[in-house]
Amino acid sequence: MAYPEIASLPVAEKLQLMENLWDALCRETQGAPEIPAWHQDEVEQRIARLARGEEATSPWDEAKKRIREQAGSA
Repeated sequence: MAYPEIASLPVAEKLQLMENLWDALCRETQGAPEIPAWHQDEVEQRIARLARGEEATSPWDEAKKRIREQAGSA
C-alpha cells in the first residue's frame, strides 16, 4: 500500500492499519533493533511508579476507545 492510498483512508482505517502493523512488528524478532538504554530506563521508571500507585491506568479497550474518540473516529 502506497502512501497516497494510506493518506486517503479515514482515520479509523488508519488506526486499524497501525494496529495491524504494530502487531506484525511485535511478532518479528529477527532484525529487531536493540532497545536504547534511555528507553529501558523510562520503562523501568514507569513500572516503579505503577508499583507505587503513582500511575493512572485503564484497560486497553477503554484506552483505545478514548484514543479513537479523541481522533474523531469513534
